[in-house]
Amino acid sequence: MPWPQIYDPLGNALLSTVVAALPVVVLLGALAVFRLRAHVAALLGLGVALAVALGPFGMPIAAGMAAAAYGAAYGLFPIGWIVLNLIFLYDLTVSKGHFAVLRTSLARLSPDPRIQVIGIAFCLGAFFEGAAGFGTPVAVTAALLIQLGFAPMQASCLSLVANTAPVAFGALGTPILALQGVTGLDLMDLSAMVGRQLPFFAVLIPFWVVAALAGVRGMWAVWPAALVAGLAFAVPQYLVSNFHGPWLVDVVSAIASMAALATLLRFWQPREAWPLPGGGDTLASGPAPTSRAVWQAWRPWLLLSATVFAWGLPAVKAFLNGLSAPRFAVPYLDKLVERVPPVVAAPRAEEAVFVLNWLSATGTGILVAALVAGALMGASPREMLGAYRHALHRVRHSLLTIAAMLALGYVTRYSGTDAIMGLALARTGVFYPFFGTLLGWLGVALTGSDTASNVLFGGLQTITAGQTGLSPVLMAAANSSGGVMGKMVDAQSIVVASVATGAHGQEGEILRRVFVQSLVLAALVGLLVACQAYVWPFVRMVPAPR
Repeated sequence: MPWPQIYDPLGNALLSTVVAALPVVVLLGALAVFRLRAHVAALLGLGVALAVALGPFGMPIAAGMAAAAYGAAYGLFPIGWIVLNLIFLYDLTVSKGHFAVLRTSLARLSPDPRIQVIGIAFCLGAFFEGAAGFGTPVAVTAALLIQLGFAPMQASCLSLVANTAPVAFGALGTPILALQGVTGLDLMDLSAMVGRQLPFFAVLIPFWVVAALAGVRGMWAVWPAALVAGLAFAVPQYLVSNFHGPWLVDVVSAIASMAALATLLRFWQPREAWPLPGGGDTLASGPAPTSRAVWQAWRPWLLLSATVFAWGLPAVKAFLNGLSAPRFAVPYLDKLVERVPPVVAAPRAEEAVFVLNWLSATGTGILVAALVAGALMGASPREMLGAYRHALHRVRHSLLTIAAMLALGYVTRYSGTDAIMGLALARTGVFYPFFGTLLGWLGVALTGSDTASNVLFGGLQTITAGQTGLSPVLMAAANSSGGVMGKMVDAQSIVVASVATGAHGQEGEILRRVFVQSLVLAALVGLLVACQAYVWPFVRMVPAPR
């Protein structure tokens, strides 16, 4: 018999919510207040999550331990697999001197770090989000910014803030596809609704990220670049999401944004360069690299982009999965935990199946790109093996952190504590459009994935919308749009950023720097959704029921 989740185990909704939030409070407190190392904080949070689940919530011991093991396995594969192979490619390019050339070529495109953060963190990051997701954009863009002279903490925080607007359509539309799967709503309606929310923030984010770097005065000095990059992203984001679907929204928008920014920079540059305070000099020095050297420096990253994009195509994934993608039902967990109303319309046994899709995994595509790039750079098999051992040693603590964080998230999910926190937000009546959006933010902050947040809370959003007279499409889309702002504070993204920049051990400081920004941006999304629910002419943006 499946174990039914209990959403008020203490007989008091407020007390049950407080207890359910304890693992998150402990995790964030350990990182941000006590400044513990990320893997220590994650293990503490996991311990509290298990204690809460197995104690007052009555989850069977075997199911709780199986959920933790399932989450840890998912943390290592596919997420840890992505991080490890990205660091491997990065180390190869550094050892061969190509990253230094790449740094110089980017600096010569525009020596101003404000322009560089728009082009790399926002435009290029959006492309990687659209093609792969799962931490890839933060890892790549943060590493590139460091090579341009940004401090590790700067690079981490700026990459996290910039990686917001594209998240809902990331990994070739996977979050929207998952949302449609759990809600049963029309896919094009969901895609269109998200595409009528996020373009406002696609215009805002380039201004925001530059202001985070250089202040408001520094931001206004480069407003043409921020406006061009934002509009060139927002317009295709709206058009593709509304008239084509969710699959290629980010890829098309990112390419358009990069092309528009590059075109602008041929005719316009900031009047005065803005130096990085106390940091490295981003101005190119010495003789310009030859065209051949620049091509060789960019080739590994162009190869990575093409490979990751191809690996994400549904036809390629289906082919590779057909070759080898064994599935393992998790013992003591698969279909042995039951979500019950009001979180779902009818009792539903939760699946727990680990898919070892090692061929179609994004990390495998990155490894293939790294091996090919290494061969093109002239690295011998012995050199590549040494670089791989070095990368594995560099990320050992981070892999432990990712595994522990995902274990915590899965215990939260299968024990039902995530649903209790979600139900608390759902009890806000007329303010539900605002707080329902924050529910999406909470889901991504807890799970590290807009896809996972949509799976967890998409059904709850549609049910609550029906109970409050709101559009189910609006609130389901709000879950995904609000979730994008939680991406910068989720533990997975923070750990990936710290690994890519060599800032391991400073995860708490990264969290402190981006938390308020994340919450403010999520609140702005919530206000937009509230306007779309109640205020003319915003209500006309909501698709009519089919």
